[in-house]
Amino acid sequence: MDTLKVMETINKILTDLGITEELLYPDALLRKDLQLDSTETVEVSLELKRQLGVSVKLEGRQDMTLAQFGHLVQAAMLVNPEYSATISKNFG
Repeated sequence: MDTLKVMETINKILTDLGITEELLYPDALLRKDLQLDSTETVEVSLELKRQLGVSVKLEGRQDMTLAQFGHLVQAAMLVNPEYSATISKNFG
């Protein structure tokens, strides 16, 4: 799956959580700019598993941009061609 399709999927998940499209730009920080809390990060992870078949854990203390998150999801998909890789990333 190409980067554009991954980002479209992530953006759809985030808009379904109530985040406006105007806030969804590549340099937007998930916690600081989009105000994602721990419950919402779990919801995002669950939706990625349902929609793309990939497990991505968002934990830790380091915030990341939307673009970085997209690359993380893509990397998880590349690690396992069946999209079942689990990758942990510092997030918090």
